[in-house]
Amino acid sequence: MNARASYDRIPRRLQAYPLDDQPHSNPAAHTHGESRCVGIAGLGLIGTSLARRLLAAGFTVCGYDIQTERRALLAELGGQPVDSPSALGERCSTIVIAVLSTDQVEAVMDTAHLRPGSLVICTSTCDPDRIDALARRLAPGGIRFVEMPLSGNSDQIALGNGVGLIGGAAEDVAAADEVIAALCARYFHLGAVGAGGRAKLAVNLIGGLNRAVLAEGLAFAESMGLELIPLLEVLKASAAYSRTMDNRGIKMVLSDFTPHAKVAQSRKDFALMHEAARRCGQQLPLAGVYLELIESCLAQGEGELDNSAIISELRRRRRSD
Repeated sequence: MNARASYDRIPRRLQAYPLDDQPHSNPAAHTHGESRCVGIAGLGLIGTSLARRLLAAGFTVCGYDIQTERRALLAELGGQPVDSPSALGERCSTIVIAVLSTDQVEAVMDTAHLRPGSLVICTSTCDPDRIDALARRLAPGGIRFVEMPLSGNSDQIALGNGVGLIGGAAEDVAAADEVIAALCARYFHLGAVGAGGRAKLAVNLIGGLNRAVLAEGLAFAESMGLELIPLLEVLKASAAYSRTMDNRGIKMVLSDFTPHAKVAQSRKDFALMHEAARRCGQQLPLAGVYLELIESCLAQGEGELDNSAIISELRRRRRSD
């Protein structure tokens, strides 16, 4: 099947929509006079952004995180913090997972004690093969599992501008539709569980390399004595333009590394890419260069900074004479 025919088979409901075409509130909540409860496991940058989306859409949100200050922030936003994953399973029939790693996703599922018929939406960037195996392990217990890793940083996701990359059975995706629509305005059903995660690794590979290219170009321009703020506007108007310039360019120019997506997360994602590439026999030479730069940032103690801090490592590679 060619690419055009494959695209034409995607249900229009799951192809990209303009942002203004998506509902801004939960229609079920308004129609039936009540808000459904959605649990969130993981209240870091992404999880908190997802909580904001769901609360704004009229859902009741229960949330768990190992860090008490994150649970306190959820309460400030209007959500209901709980003290364990099992409490989420007791109170909510739909659980959104927004933790860092595949290990953490598996740990949540092992301790949440979900009831048959519960629906899980996993937004974490994970090992696709392990997530597929997890979904298969949960299925006999009546647990429906949809993966939807999100493309976009925490600010973009909070605004509804993230892109959902969905893997799962069609009937499970349909059951998750209201929650998915509240979380992101654009989403694509790419196939069975695992397909969304594989697409996310490819997206993150391209995004990471775009950041590295922009950082190197800015560091190079700076070393030649160019003013970076006006140059950034030139780059945006030029054939070199990428969306990375919109959300990372000024952070690099100003060395504002307040995290929207962390260096340590990039390290984790690129390690997943290398493992997936090893399995399928694909070399990733440019990804290797990016990973080496990220490792150098980690060695400098920059793991908790925004991943635009990669420019700091490129600036360190400038001769001082």
